[in-house]
Amino acid sequence: MRVLRENVIFRITAMSLNNLYDVCRLCPRDCNVNRNAGETGYCGENSQLRFGYAGLHSGEEPPLKGTNGSGTIFVSGCNLRCYFCQNWQVSGGVSNKNVLGRVVSTEDFISICLELQEKGAANINFVTGSHVVPAIIQNLEAAKKSGLKIPILWNSSAYENIKTLELLDGIVDIWLPDLKTLDSVLAEKIFNAGDYPKIASEAILWMIKNKPGMVFIRHLIFPGFLESTRTVLHWFAENAAGGQISVMTQYTPINIPGGNNTLMPERYVNEQEYETVIGWLEEFGIEEGFCQELDTGSDWLPDFNRKNPYSSELSVPVWHYSC
Repeated sequence: MRVLRENVIFRITAMSLNNLYDVCRLCPRDCNVNRNAGETGYCGENSQLRFGYAGLHSGEEPPLKGTNGSGTIFVSGCNLRCYFCQNWQVSGGVSNKNVLGRVVSTEDFISICLELQEKGAANINFVTGSHVVPAIIQNLEAAKKSGLKIPILWNSSAYENIKTLELLDGIVDIWLPDLKTLDSVLAEKIFNAGDYPKIASEAILWMIKNKPGMVFIRHLIFPGFLESTRTVLHWFAENAAGGQISVMTQYTPINIPGGNNTLMPERYVNEQEYETVIGWLEEFGIEEGFCQELDTGSDWLPDFNRKNPYSSELSVPVWHYSC
Protein backbone atom coordinates (compact mmCIF):
# COMPACT_ATOMS: atom_id res chain seq x y z
CA MET A 1 0.00 0.00 0.00
CA ARG A 2 1.54 3.32 -1.03
CA VAL A 3 0.76 6.66 0.53
CA LEU A 4 1.89 9.84 -1.25
CA ARG A 5 2.82 12.59 1.19
CA GLU A 6 4.82 15.73 0.41
CA ASN A 7 6.28 14.13 -2.72
CA VAL A 8 7.75 11.26 -0.70
CA ILE A 9 6.41 7.72 -1.13
CA PHE A 10 6.30 5.66 2.05
CA ARG A 11 5.81 1.92 2.05
CA ILE A 12 3.12 1.24 4.67
CA THR A 13 3.38 -2.41 5.63
CA ALA A 14 1.11 -4.44 7.88
CA MET A 15 3.92 -4.64 10.44
CA SER A 16 4.51 -0.90 10.56
CA LEU A 17 0.77 -0.24 10.88
CA ASN A 18 0.51 -2.70 13.76
CA ASN A 19 3.47 -1.03 15.45
CA LEU A 20 1.42 2.16 15.78
CA TYR A 21 -0.46 0.44 18.60
CA ASP A 22 2.75 -0.24 20.59
CA VAL A 23 2.95 3.32 21.92
CA CYS A 24 -0.43 4.60 20.83
CA ARG A 25 -0.55 8.22 19.69
CA LEU A 26 -3.14 7.74 16.95
CA CYS A 27 -5.42 10.45 18.30
CA PRO A 28 -4.88 13.72 20.19
CA ARG A 29 -5.16 11.94 23.54
CA ASP A 30 -1.57 10.65 23.10
CA CYS A 31 -2.16 7.83 25.58
CA ASN A 32 1.23 6.15 24.88
CA VAL A 33 -0.13 2.76 25.95
CA ASN A 34 0.77 -0.58 24.35
CA ARG A 35 -2.52 -1.65 22.85
CA ASN A 36 -0.85 -4.65 21.18
CA ALA A 37 -0.15 -5.93 24.71
CA GLY A 38 -3.82 -5.63 25.62
CA GLU A 39 -3.63 -2.21 27.26
CA THR A 40 -6.44 0.22 26.55
CA GLY A 41 -6.25 3.93 25.98
CA TYR A 42 -8.80 6.68 26.46
CA CYS A 43 -10.88 5.06 23.69
CA GLY A 44 -11.32 1.97 25.86
CA GLU A 45 -10.08 -0.39 23.14
CA ASN A 46 -6.94 -2.47 22.64
CA SER A 47 -5.58 -3.27 19.18
CA GLN A 48 -8.44 -5.63 18.29
CA LEU A 49 -11.05 -4.25 15.92
CA ARG A 50 -14.59 -4.45 17.27
CA PHE A 51 -17.89 -3.58 15.58
CA GLY A 52 -21.28 -3.07 17.18
CA TYR A 53 -23.54 -3.04 14.14
CA ALA A 54 -23.52 -2.80 10.36
CA GLY A 55 -26.41 -2.11 8.04
CA LEU A 56 -27.94 0.04 5.34
CA HIS A 57 -28.79 3.38 6.93
CA SER A 58 -31.08 5.96 5.33
CA GLY A 59 -30.59 8.72 7.89
CA GLU A 60 -27.52 10.31 6.32
CA GLU A 61 -27.45 13.39 4.07
CA PRO A 62 -29.04 12.82 0.62
CA PRO A 63 -25.78 12.60 -1.40
CA LEU A 64 -24.39 10.07 1.09
CA LYS A 65 -27.26 7.62 1.35
CA GLY A 66 -27.98 7.06 -2.36
CA THR A 67 -30.98 4.92 -3.22
CA ASN A 68 -30.58 2.10 -0.71
CA GLY A 69 -28.76 3.79 2.13
CA SER A 70 -25.23 4.22 3.40
CA GLY A 71 -23.37 1.05 4.40
CA THR A 72 -22.88 2.12 7.98
CA ILE A 73 -20.48 0.29 10.30
CA PHE A 74 -20.46 1.34 13.96
CA VAL A 75 -16.98 0.83 15.41
CA SER A 76 -16.81 0.11 19.15
CA GLY A 77 -15.07 2.73 21.27
CA CYS A 78 -14.42 6.47 20.89
CA ASN A 79 -11.85 9.07 21.91
CA LEU A 80 -14.44 11.56 23.25
CA ARG A 81 -16.81 11.48 26.23
CA CYS A 82 -19.93 13.21 24.94
CA TYR A 83 -22.73 13.56 27.44
CA PHE A 84 -25.19 13.77 24.54
CA CYS A 85 -23.96 10.81 22.45
CA GLN A 86 -26.82 9.00 20.75
CA ASN A 87 -24.61 5.98 20.02
CA TRP A 88 -23.27 5.71 23.57
CA GLN A 89 -23.87 1.95 23.78
CA VAL A 90 -21.19 1.27 21.16
CA SER A 91 -19.05 4.40 21.53
CA GLY A 92 -18.63 3.99 25.25
CA GLY A 93 -20.67 6.86 26.64
CA VAL A 94 -18.87 8.67 29.42
CA SER A 95 -17.23 5.71 31.15
CA ASN A 96 -16.23 3.25 28.38
CA LYS A 97 -17.65 0.42 30.48
CA ASN A 98 -19.73 -2.41 29.02
CA VAL A 99 -19.23 -1.13 25.47
CA LEU A 100 -21.19 -3.24 23.01
CA GLY A 101 -19.32 -4.92 20.18
CA ARG A 102 -17.54 -8.05 19.01
CA VAL A 103 -14.05 -8.59 17.62
CA VAL A 104 -14.15 -8.99 13.84
CA SER A 105 -11.65 -11.03 11.86
CA THR A 106 -10.46 -10.05 8.40
CA GLU A 107 -12.91 -12.61 7.00
CA ASP A 108 -15.75 -11.01 8.99
CA PHE A 109 -14.72 -7.55 7.79
CA ILE A 110 -14.66 -8.62 4.15
CA SER A 111 -18.00 -10.40 4.46
CA ILE A 112 -19.68 -7.35 6.04
CA CYS A 113 -18.36 -4.93 3.42
CA LEU A 114 -19.23 -7.17 0.46
CA GLU A 115 -22.74 -7.87 1.75
CA LEU A 116 -23.37 -4.14 2.17
CA GLN A 117 -22.13 -3.61 -1.38
CA GLU A 118 -24.29 -6.46 -2.69
CA LYS A 119 -27.37 -4.96 -1.01
CA GLY A 120 -26.81 -1.68 -2.83
CA ALA A 121 -25.01 0.46 -0.23
CA ALA A 122 -23.87 3.81 -1.58
CA ASN A 123 -20.64 3.59 0.41
CA ILE A 124 -18.90 1.96 3.36
CA ASN A 125 -19.41 4.37 6.24
CA PHE A 126 -17.11 3.94 9.27
CA VAL A 127 -18.52 5.62 12.38
CA THR A 128 -15.94 6.62 15.06
CA GLY A 129 -12.99 4.68 13.64
CA SER A 130 -10.25 7.16 14.54
CA HIS A 131 -8.71 4.94 17.25
CA VAL A 132 -8.43 1.87 14.98
CA VAL A 133 -7.12 3.38 11.75
CA PRO A 134 -4.33 0.77 11.27
CA ALA A 135 -6.75 -2.16 11.50
CA ILE A 136 -9.26 -0.52 9.16
CA ILE A 137 -6.57 0.19 6.55
CA GLN A 138 -5.29 -3.38 6.59
CA ASN A 139 -8.75 -4.91 6.39
CA LEU A 140 -9.88 -2.53 3.67
CA GLU A 141 -6.93 -3.57 1.54
CA ALA A 142 -8.06 -7.19 1.88
CA ALA A 143 -11.69 -6.27 1.16
CA LYS A 144 -10.74 -4.39 -1.99
CA LYS A 145 -8.75 -7.37 -3.22
CA SER A 146 -11.92 -9.42 -2.66
CA GLY A 147 -14.08 -7.12 -4.79
CA LEU A 148 -15.05 -4.10 -2.68
CA LYS A 149 -15.50 -1.19 -5.09
CA ILE A 150 -17.88 1.34 -3.50
CA PRO A 151 -16.53 4.58 -1.93
CA ILE A 152 -15.19 4.75 1.62
CA LEU A 153 -16.76 7.35 3.93
CA TRP A 154 -15.04 8.51 7.14
CA ASN A 155 -17.65 9.54 9.72
CA SER A 156 -15.90 11.03 12.73
CA SER A 157 -15.89 13.64 15.49
CA ALA A 158 -12.92 15.38 13.76
CA TYR A 159 -10.90 14.93 16.96
CA GLU A 160 -8.05 13.52 14.92
CA ASN A 161 -4.29 13.83 14.47
CA ILE A 162 -3.25 15.04 11.03
CA LYS A 163 -0.53 12.35 10.87
CA THR A 164 -3.18 9.68 11.35
CA LEU A 165 -5.42 11.26 8.73
CA GLU A 166 -2.49 11.18 6.31
CA LEU A 167 -2.52 7.38 6.58
CA LEU A 168 -6.03 7.51 5.10
CA ASP A 169 -4.98 9.69 2.17
CA GLY A 170 -5.96 7.85 -1.01
CA ILE A 171 -8.16 5.44 0.95
CA VAL A 172 -11.05 7.63 2.11
CA ASP A 173 -13.25 9.06 -0.66
CA ILE A 174 -15.71 11.11 1.43
CA TRP A 175 -15.14 12.90 4.73
CA LEU A 176 -18.03 13.37 7.19
CA PRO A 177 -16.62 15.16 10.26
CA ASP A 178 -18.47 16.83 13.09
CA LEU A 179 -17.70 20.36 14.12
CA LYS A 180 -19.34 20.21 17.50
CA THR A 181 -18.18 23.54 18.89
CA LEU A 182 -15.38 26.11 18.71
CA ASP A 183 -15.83 26.99 22.38
CA SER A 184 -13.02 25.36 24.36
CA VAL A 185 -14.80 25.79 27.70
CA LEU A 186 -17.93 24.09 26.38
CA ALA A 187 -15.82 21.34 24.77
CA GLU A 188 -14.08 20.59 28.05
CA LYS A 189 -17.37 20.63 29.91
CA ILE A 190 -19.43 18.30 27.74
CA PHE A 191 -16.92 15.95 26.13
CA ASN A 192 -13.70 16.37 28.08
CA ALA A 193 -11.60 17.84 25.27
CA GLY A 194 -10.78 21.51 25.77
CA ASP A 195 -8.45 21.37 22.76
CA TYR A 196 -11.25 20.13 20.49
CA PRO A 197 -11.80 23.46 18.65
CA LYS A 198 -8.17 23.71 17.52
CA ILE A 199 -7.81 20.00 16.73
CA ALA A 200 -11.13 19.66 14.87
CA SER A 201 -10.81 22.83 12.80
CA GLU A 202 -7.29 21.88 11.67
CA ALA A 203 -8.44 18.34 10.82
CA ILE A 204 -11.39 19.64 8.79
CA LEU A 205 -9.19 22.06 6.86
CA TRP A 206 -6.86 19.15 6.05
CA MET A 207 -9.84 17.10 4.82
CA ILE A 208 -11.01 19.94 2.58
CA LYS A 209 -7.53 20.31 1.11
CA ASN A 210 -7.37 16.54 0.64
CA LYS A 211 -10.81 16.11 -0.97
CA PRO A 212 -12.35 19.47 -1.92
CA GLY A 213 -16.04 19.07 -2.63
CA MET A 214 -16.23 15.76 -0.76
CA VAL A 215 -16.32 17.07 2.82
CA PHE A 216 -19.65 17.30 4.65
CA ILE A 217 -19.32 19.08 8.01
CA ARG A 218 -21.97 18.28 10.58
CA HIS A 219 -22.93 20.64 13.38
CA LEU A 220 -25.48 19.72 16.02
CA ILE A 221 -27.36 22.65 17.58
CA PHE A 222 -27.31 22.54 21.39
CA PRO A 223 -30.49 24.11 22.83
CA GLY A 224 -29.57 27.13 24.91
CA PHE A 225 -26.06 27.35 23.41
CA LEU A 226 -26.85 29.21 20.20
CA GLU A 227 -23.76 31.41 20.39
CA SER A 228 -21.67 28.26 19.89
CA THR A 229 -23.59 27.54 16.69
CA ARG A 230 -23.16 31.09 15.44
CA THR A 231 -19.40 30.86 15.94
CA VAL A 232 -19.26 27.58 14.02
CA LEU A 233 -21.29 28.95 11.10
CA HIS A 234 -19.17 32.10 10.96
CA TRP A 235 -15.97 30.00 10.94
CA PHE A 236 -17.39 27.79 8.19
CA ALA A 237 -18.29 30.77 6.02
CA GLU A 238 -14.82 32.27 6.44
CA ASN A 239 -12.67 29.13 6.18
CA ALA A 240 -14.41 26.10 4.72
CA ALA A 241 -15.39 27.05 1.17
CA GLY A 242 -14.46 23.57 -0.08
CA GLY A 243 -16.92 21.83 2.24
CA GLN A 244 -20.66 21.67 2.76
CA ILE A 245 -22.35 22.34 6.07
CA SER A 246 -24.98 20.02 7.52
CA VAL A 247 -26.88 21.66 10.38
CA MET A 248 -28.57 19.12 12.63
CA THR A 249 -31.51 19.78 14.94
CA GLN A 250 -31.82 16.27 16.37
CA TYR A 251 -30.35 16.97 19.82
CA THR A 252 -32.26 14.74 22.23
CA PRO A 253 -31.91 14.61 26.04
CA ILE A 254 -30.35 11.25 26.94
CA ASN A 255 -29.75 9.65 30.31
CA ILE A 256 -26.37 8.00 29.73
CA PRO A 257 -25.34 5.73 32.65
CA GLY A 258 -22.59 7.38 34.66
CA GLY A 259 -23.14 10.73 32.98
CA ASN A 260 -23.75 14.10 34.56
CA ASN A 261 -26.99 14.99 32.88
CA THR A 262 -27.09 18.43 34.52
CA LEU A 263 -24.37 19.55 32.09
CA MET A 264 -26.59 19.20 29.04
CA PRO A 265 -29.91 20.81 28.05
CA GLU A 266 -32.93 18.76 29.03
CA ARG A 267 -35.06 19.88 26.11
CA TYR A 268 -35.17 19.91 22.31
CA VAL A 269 -34.30 22.76 19.96
CA ASN A 270 -37.30 25.08 19.84
CA GLU A 271 -38.88 26.95 16.93
CA GLN A 272 -37.33 30.29 17.85
CA GLU A 273 -33.84 28.80 18.00
CA TYR A 274 -34.37 27.05 14.70
CA GLU A 275 -35.47 30.25 12.96
CA THR A 276 -32.51 32.11 14.44
CA VAL A 277 -30.06 29.59 12.99
CA ILE A 278 -31.76 29.74 9.58
CA GLY A 279 -31.32 33.51 9.70
CA TRP A 280 -27.61 33.11 10.41
CA LEU A 281 -27.18 30.85 7.39
CA GLU A 282 -28.59 33.67 5.28
CA GLU A 283 -26.52 36.32 7.09
CA PHE A 284 -23.27 34.46 6.44
CA GLY A 285 -24.18 33.69 2.84
CA ILE A 286 -24.15 29.92 3.33
CA GLU A 287 -26.17 28.58 0.43
CA GLU A 288 -24.73 25.09 -0.13
CA GLY A 289 -25.44 22.38 2.41
CA PHE A 290 -28.19 20.79 4.42
CA CYS A 291 -30.39 21.65 7.37
CA GLN A 292 -32.62 19.18 9.17
CA GLU A 293 -36.24 20.07 9.63
CA LEU A 294 -37.31 20.72 13.20
CA ASP A 295 -38.91 17.49 14.36
CA THR A 296 -38.65 16.80 18.07
CA GLY A 297 -39.04 13.33 19.45
CA SER A 298 -36.97 10.32 20.46
CA ASP A 299 -38.60 7.44 18.58
CA TRP A 300 -35.69 7.33 16.14
CA LEU A 301 -32.99 6.93 18.82
CA PRO A 302 -31.00 3.72 18.29
CA ASP A 303 -30.89 0.83 20.73
CA PHE A 304 -27.89 -1.31 19.86
CA ASN A 305 -29.15 -4.15 22.03
CA ARG A 306 -31.64 -4.79 19.21
CA LYS A 307 -30.49 -6.56 16.05
CA ASN A 308 -31.90 -3.59 14.15
CA PRO A 309 -31.10 -0.60 16.39
CA TYR A 310 -33.24 1.74 14.30
CA SER A 311 -36.73 1.57 12.86
CA SER A 312 -37.15 -0.55 9.74
CA GLU A 313 -37.77 2.66 7.76
CA LEU A 314 -34.29 3.93 8.62
CA SER A 315 -32.17 0.81 8.68
CA VAL A 316 -31.73 -2.64 7.14
CA PRO A 317 -29.42 -4.79 9.33
CA VAL A 318 -26.57 -6.78 7.82
CA TRP A 319 -24.49 -7.67 10.90
CA HIS A 320 -24.92 -7.39 14.68
CA TYR A 321 -22.43 -8.07 17.44
CA SER A 322 -24.77 -10.55 19.16
CA CYS A 323 -25.25 -12.86 16.17
